[in-house]
This record gives sequence, C-alpha cells and structure tokens, in this order.
Amino acid sequence: MPHQQDTPATVSKVGYLSFETPDLDRLIAYYTEMLDFVLVEKSNDEAYLSPSFDHHAVVLRRAKEARNRTEVGYEVWGDLGDAARRLEAAGIEVDRRSDIAPSTPDVLVLSEPDTGTKLHLFDAQSTSGISGYSPLRPTKLGHIAAFVPDLNKLQSFYEDLLGFKWSDTIGDFFVFLRCNTDHHAANFLASSKYTGMHHVAYEMRDLNHLQSMLDHLGKNGHPLEWGPGRHGAGHNIFTYHKDPDGNLIELFTQIDQIVDESKGYFEPRPWHEDFPQYPKTWEVDLAAVNIWGPINPSLMDH
Repeated sequence: MPHQQDTPATVSKVGYLSFETPDLDRLIAYYTEMLDFVLVEKSNDEAYLSPSFDHHAVVLRRAKEARNRTEVGYEVWGDLGDAARRLEAAGIEVDRRSDIAPSTPDVLVLSEPDTGTKLHLFDAQSTSGISGYSPLRPTKLGHIAAFVPDLNKLQSFYEDLLGFKWSDTIGDFFVFLRCNTDHHAANFLASSKYTGMHHVAYEMRDLNHLQSMLDHLGKNGHPLEWGPGRHGAGHNIFTYHKDPDGNLIELFTQIDQIVDESKGYFEPRPWHEDFPQYPKTWEVDLAAVNIWGPINPSLMDH
C-alpha cells in the first residue's frame, strides 16, 4: 500500500456530488419525490438538494447530455490557505475560488488525476434549514465509487495528498478508502473500458428504514438492479437501482466502522470473517462481493 505522507489537507467527509442532466426537472423530481431530499435552492439551470443539515449533498446542472461525477466536494479539517500552499508545494495546481456555490464561499479547486473530475475542498457548508424527522429520507451521502485508469496513482493521490486511509482492496482492481469512521467514502475500480461514476451511495438508518424506502421505490417504478445483499468488504447491506438518467444508486446500512484508529481494526460484528477484522486484500470471489449471493455480473464488469 502507498505510504501516507504528511498531508496538505485532511478530508473529514464527502460533502457533495455533481451531475449534469438533459432533464433537470425530472432528476429534481426523482430526488425530492423518490429519495425525499429537500430542494434547498434552484435556478433555471441548476439545483441544490440535501438530505441533512448541510446545504447540499447533490448538485444538478442542466446540460445537453447526462454526465455524472463532474465535481466532488470534500470537507476538510484545517486552514484552507495552508492546505493550498502545501498542495502547490506537492506540484498540484490549485485555484482558490469564492463563486463555486452559495453555501461554500471559500473553496480550493483542483483536478483529480486522469479522470477530469474537479475536486472541491472546503471547510464548511452553510445549513440547509432541514430539521426534524423524515420517514424515508437517507441520512447522508455515504460514498462515491468511480472507474479510474490507474488505480495505484489514484490511491496514492488520495492517501498522500488528501489524508484518506486504506480500508480494503478486492483483488488488484477495487480499492476502498476512508476519511472518517465509515469503512469508505471513496472507492475506485481500475478500468480501461469505463470512465465516470460506478455508483453513488446514500446511507439508511437501519433495515426498517431501508425496507420502507425500497417499498416506496418499487411502488413508484424504480425496481432494484441488485440486492438486497451484504458486501464482504465493508460488510454493508446494499441495494442498487437506477435514477432516471441511468446513474447507479446504492442505498445501504450497517457499514463497517473504525472508531479507534490506534487499534486499526473495525468494530466487531457477528458477520465478520476475521476477529478482529483488519483492512486486507480480499480474494476475488463471492464472499468479497456478496456474502448472501449472488453476484450481478453487469455490476462487477470493469
């Protein structure tokens, strides 16, 4: 695994994800009516949506064609000015901007190696105004998975320059990286065939919460592509469906946690294979992908 250096910016959570869509109103309707997100702000050409107290977790922009993962926002600990200086010292081109979004007046913009995705580093968002309980709404944006041409290069970039930590690898093609107690906030699949996002994942509180959402989606014409199942790496219970633009959406619960980095292992769960469960490289087999079986070949194609 790449050795983690003194980091110029320590990411503390994934903040938001941007999509481009030819039908802005249709995708807004999906997020508000199907996933119960709140539309916080909207103009003719873009919309900001949130499931939580942060101003937004999803940005939708009108475009001629659908594109995903055009931008990813990460919240960081520490001073942005210091982060910018140290990133630039590492040879990374950084642009400090105040016009990215209404909720983030101070943002560092840089390019993710090889993919063209713009990364936004910020220290906080303004609030969404959301309060109280919703029976359907996911709790948060949990993680984003993407195809990349050079897995080792992306892993080194995220660990050495953004402060991510290694959680697991499947074979030599699928890596899971964390920036807080959750097993992963970013995961990458090596691919010479595909580009862009593999899936985006939103967390549900528990199995009952997930079941209620699946009943709602099924009743409204959004059947599952895969699941329910339990992943091996991360051990989260998962389901996958597609949004109206064909983007793959995961709804999950029970993801592994490392609450004490000094111990280095995940909090014990009855369904773990190892006791304690340390980060490891998994063999490419059924147990790594879906303990419950089966594997959906189309979702594992890379």
